[in-house]
Amino acid sequence: MKRRFKDLSAGEVLALAISLEEEDARIFQEFARILRPNFPKAAAALDAMREEEDAHRHRLIELYRSRFGEEIPLVRAQDVKGFVRRDPIATLREPGVEEIRRRVALMELETARFYAKAAEQSKDAEMRQLLGDLAAEERRHEAESAEFHPSRRSTSERDEETRTSRQLFLLQVVQPGLAGLMDGSVSTLAPLFAAAFATQKSWDAFLVGMAAAVGAGISMGFAEALSDDGSLTGRGRPWMRGLICGLMTFVGGLGHALPYLIPTFWLATSIASAIVVVELFAIAWIRNRYMDTPFLQAAFQVVVGGVLVFVAGMLIGSA
Repeated sequence: MKRRFKDLSAGEVLALAISLEEEDARIFQEFARILRPNFPKAAAALDAMREEEDAHRHRLIELYRSRFGEEIPLVRAQDVKGFVRRDPIATLREPGVEEIRRRVALMELETARFYAKAAEQSKDAEMRQLLGDLAAEERRHEAESAEFHPSRRSTSERDEETRTSRQLFLLQVVQPGLAGLMDGSVSTLAPLFAAAFATQKSWDAFLVGMAAAVGAGISMGFAEALSDDGSLTGRGRPWMRGLICGLMTFVGGLGHALPYLIPTFWLATSIASAIVVVELFAIAWIRNRYMDTPFLQAAFQVVVGGVLVFVAGMLIGSA
């Protein structure tokens, strides 16, 4: 059964503070570990804050030892009603620098409030002074964590973190998505238009196009997920890359298959052909926007390849 904070003894309040400092130090250590490969400056700031949390813990233990002896009772946050609760690290939506900075600021705000409340409740002068000092230090930590935000840091560091974030986005999202979109848009052209010109039936062409899109999506998704576990390259979770790649492959094949839901064969083929052109130029734009490939060069490479596959499918279907 949870206890009310005001019912805790002075020794139990100190024990609770010690437990909180230990937990916060471990959380800061884990946050620093997550950020260190890509954001070393933010990780260094978290390391410094962790060291200060350890210093707080030592001061609290020294006071407890002088007042209550060597045995510290186990009093945890979850044992006290309405006490601060730390969200599990696994619940990070995006384990990036912005989300971690937000969590650190919230942690320090909650801890400062706890120390201020504990100081008000304490009747021991030395204990009240220590808790008040720690409340002030936690408020300073909160202010420092607010300064973590890139908009309040030096331009060079802000640019560095923006560049790193963009690189990670390219590796983990754009590259697998672009690979899937290119494969889905190009590789499914031949079977779709071969079936279309062979049967000249919209429904048959649609079924073949859907089968090609689904098959290509599954194949590309597994290939991408199994190609790299991301541990050394920084390309992120393999299942997420596989999901992105497989989904974009399916979307790429689906786009020019959907027009064949139109019963009129030549109208459906005309619309599908126009969609193919849009898809190929969209791929060229993405390569130009995110991969720094000159647009004309990207357009030439993608369009030529797409046209060759389209013509091959049409010739095979007309044979």
